[in-house]
Amino acid sequence: MRNRWLAAAGLAAATVALAACGSSAASSASGSGGGSTATPAIASGAGIKTVSTSKGTVLTNSAGHTLYWFVIDTPTKSNCSGTCATFWPPVAAGTKVASGVTLSGKFGSITRSDGSKQLTYDGHPLYTFKQDTAAGQINGNGINTSGGLWWAVTPSGSKLAASKPKPTSSSGGGGGYGY
Repeated sequence: MRNRWLAAAGLAAATVALAACGSSAASSASGSGGGSTATPAIASGAGIKTVSTSKGTVLTNSAGHTLYWFVIDTPTKSNCSGTCATFWPPVAAGTKVASGVTLSGKFGSITRSDGSKQLTYDGHPLYTFKQDTAAGQINGNGINTSGGLWWAVTPSGSKLAASKPKPTSSSGGGGGYGY
């Protein structure tokens, strides 16, 4: 029982903190707190690969951490900066695909509001999720922040089915997916 309480408290804290992600969508291009890059580039020789999860195959970084895309991003602009980028660190442009991995989508990059370069896949800026602490976890999949939904990236570039319903600010039933 104690573990359930701790998990619920942790999820509640993450939900409150993630709500800050929505505020970055309306911020100006110059507003990023601290000016530091959120994610170091993956070491050469390693790179993006695919991993099979309980919900399907996803793209991961060299450590096996799932890559995500944010619904309100555009192919040329990330809408996650400041506090949001603390929880959803951008994947640095220049990250390569691991040898032996073949993907049908196209990689590219965008310039973020802080001037850093971020990797994109099929027009989606890519991120990791701070709450994924071990390889193969998909804890960020389907999270609904006040600014939009987060989805794990599949090799086809489509969204991964929601791993489980995530709490939002309202607890109305409905059973829908919210889009």
